[in-house]
Amino acid sequence: MGGYPPYTGFTETAMAIAVILSAIVSLIGTSSRKRNIVLGEARLADLAEMTGILDPRQLLQVFGPPGMGRTWPSVNLLDVRRARTPLGWLMSSDIVDYACILGALMGLWLAHWTAPLALLVAVGVQLAGWIASTRVPK
Repeated sequence: MGGYPPYTGFTETAMAIAVILSAIVSLIGTSSRKRNIVLGEARLADLAEMTGILDPRQLLQVFGPPGMGRTWPSVNLLDVRRARTPLGWLMSSDIVDYACILGALMGLWLAHWTAPLALLVAVGVQLAGWIASTRVPK
């Protein structure tokens, strides 16, 4: 992708920086949710974002009723991984976020014709993940 001399590559650079920052924020949020699950303090929003199951009744069917503090102390990361849907992979997968960072870096530094395509896919995946996460129950 081109541009005029002082701004050559500005769009690609801005998109890559946005994808990298978005993926880093997503990784921080995912690690926070994983920590809550490991400590036995998993709340409805944690389980919904990690699994991609957005209906609270369906979460109750998968994980059972919560404890007294509205948390699921008996749920572990393996249970969450078993119940994960494609939407859960999109919202809170470390692999997807690292792949987006890789796609953004490829879009910046490779001169192959597919490099901008990798950058656009990374932008689309991050945007879809953030839009999907707005539907997570509170």
